[in-house]
Amino acid sequence: MEYNFITSNQELTDFCIQASQAQAIAVDTEFVRTRTLYPQLGLIQLYDGKQLVLVDPLVIDDFSALTALLINPNVVKILHSCSEDLETFWHAFKVMPSPIFDSQFAASIVGMGPALGYAKLVEIMLDITVDKGESRTDWLARPLRDEQCDYAAKDVLYLYQLYPELKAKVEGQNKLPWVFAEIAHLATKKQTPLPLESVYLTIKNNWKLSSKAVLILQKLAAWRMSMARQRDMSLNFVVREENLVAIATLQPSSKNELRAIQSMNPHEVRLHGEALLAIVAECQTVSAHAYPPRIKRLNDFEDYKNTAARVKKVCLDIAEKYGLPPELVGSKKQINQLLKWCWLSPDETRELGLQPDLLSSWRRELLLNKLAEIDSLHLSRALIEEEI
Repeated sequence: MEYNFITSNQELTDFCIQASQAQAIAVDTEFVRTRTLYPQLGLIQLYDGKQLVLVDPLVIDDFSALTALLINPNVVKILHSCSEDLETFWHAFKVMPSPIFDSQFAASIVGMGPALGYAKLVEIMLDITVDKGESRTDWLARPLRDEQCDYAAKDVLYLYQLYPELKAKVEGQNKLPWVFAEIAHLATKKQTPLPLESVYLTIKNNWKLSSKAVLILQKLAAWRMSMARQRDMSLNFVVREENLVAIATLQPSSKNELRAIQSMNPHEVRLHGEALLAIVAECQTVSAHAYPPRIKRLNDFEDYKNTAARVKKVCLDIAEKYGLPPELVGSKKQINQLLKWCWLSPDETRELGLQPDLLSSWRRELLLNKLAEIDSLHLSRALIEEEI
């Protein structure tokens, strides 16, 4: 493999100036995310068709040329299954690459298969077997071995090589705008953190709790997320999720009662016991009138199965009409997201200030009118337009 390992600001700037003249560049990242909340960037791979570079973010301190390249509207950024890459760039540089051609989504939208892995797509399109032997590398360790660098370099080499044919397939079906729109919508979601007071909505089994216990869970989940963000710690390395539910249910008043919770780790009690007990105690003084409502589930609604089936039928009809994979138009998760947005208050999507996927981006134009005809959704064009 021929590549340059970039370790200086000037080298990075020179490459980015050159790459800014390209129509498209292949981009990939390598990161570590074991005990941290955010991905820790270990390597950036870039290929503009002329020069392939591996950028060492551990020694470079001026990324202005790179960020300018990443947001250059005249240069398409080719990535594969880019969700975590977007999160990595946003955390590291507070920029979202744009426009993005995601090869996994592009392959899916032209019917090559749902959620194809990178190695499988390369095998199908280039007849090359990708060696994934270095996928568990610690990308923050230095020096990187030649085998690790070769592995990382090939990710963008092959990505760039499959782009012309894959793009042609997408353009042949008039779906290229949908590829860019899909990732632009994903980028918006990645930039939108859930408000602390709403984090409890994501906790499993929250629906089992009484209104008072929901209040305690709300405060506990907000505290845990705040701690995780401040210290860049994975949530479950602060306090495990199941323990938040147990504390909200049992409402302990002493460390001995905390320790009695079977799933509690002594380490959690030692580090955070006082904070957890203080939250429980504070909630004991709150009037019942101020308790949040109990959490509802979609299964609690009589019309759930019938309405979900009708929404699914709309998605299936649109998928057939436009030659799209049904799961790409509206997955079960996306259908449930829509129903929660329509029926539940509070709702996670609404708390993010977003609309459901089925009413956003390229899907909106395809689905809106038909979904508005489903009475049990309580949708109307005027309501939807008002909430944008």
